[in-house]
Amino acid sequence: MSEHVRVLLSEEMVDARIQAIGEQISRDYAGKQVHLICVLKGGSFFMCELAKRITVPVSLDFMSVSSYGSDTKSSGVVKIVKDLDESLKDKHVIVVEDIVDSGRTLSYLLEMLQDRGPASLRLCTLLDKPDRRVKEVFVDYTGFEIPDQFVVGYGLDYNQRYRNLPYIGVVEFD
Repeated sequence: MSEHVRVLLSEEMVDARIQAIGEQISRDYAGKQVHLICVLKGGSFFMCELAKRITVPVSLDFMSVSSYGSDTKSSGVVKIVKDLDESLKDKHVIVVEDIVDSGRTLSYLLEMLQDRGPASLRLCTLLDKPDRRVKEVFVDYTGFEIPDQFVVGYGLDYNQRYRNLPYIGVVEFD
């Protein structure tokens, strides 16, 4: 079976939306510092671009949490591969994700992070697939709501490929 990638959201559309989210976060956190937590690996592309567009002070940390393995659907088993390096106590935390799909991983992650005492905890995602939701998760900042298709690019991968595409594409199998 072979696959190809069809453009869903152009590089220009993604760039413009990230700019708008950065401006919104800057307004919401005026006079404060935000602590961005990137969910690796996919979230790294989005977080780097987002951080450049936030005008309030920003600090960064990284986590690796997985529920996919090498499949195109969430396995439902959440595994923390890399935990945070810094305390969240009294920080204004924004978890930055590439995509919210089933909600299983984010539901678990947000509950765990809330227990670490942040001043506030919000979720920012580049892509949201509400049709796939199994666990309800409130997303504070959403780039795009997309249909239930397997997407790649801008950090999202299929078997570690296509992360470097500057747009969001749909993987189609022949």
